[in-house]
Amino acid sequence: MSGAAGARRSLRTKLPDSDSNPKGQPPIARAALFGLCPECGAPTLFDGPVKFRAKCDACGLDYGRYNVGDGPAAFLTLIVGALLIALALTLDALLHPPLWVHVILWIPLTALAVVYGLRVGKAALLASEHQRQAAEGRRVEEEPHD
Repeated sequence: MSGAAGARRSLRTKLPDSDSNPKGQPPIARAALFGLCPECGAPTLFDGPVKFRAKCDACGLDYGRYNVGDGPAAFLTLIVGALLIALALTLDALLHPPLWVHVILWIPLTALAVVYGLRVGKAALLASEHQRQAAEGRRVEEEPHD
């Protein structure tokens, strides 16, 4: 059997099965929800609300080598916006609260949902890149044929 630590491989994708993690590495969902290092599982992924640390304090994994970017932000904006608008319209239709209730309720809830969602989304993307050993594509130069 080939692969890191003899991990079982999926027949179609040749990626490790989602239930087989090398020792010490948390599953992607747990790493994303709790901000865990994808290598050792220590809670050292974030240095602020949504800013990654430079490296893991426990195992030294360099978080800067992963290209997470702002990919999760666009999807998060659409998802959180749609959910909160639906909730606000439902609340307004059922209870008809004054405008100040909407302001006091939805502005902080939106901020919290976006910040936590960004943490989870960015952490999930970083953990996924680490687990699958993602890297930038490289062009393989072909040898000249005689």
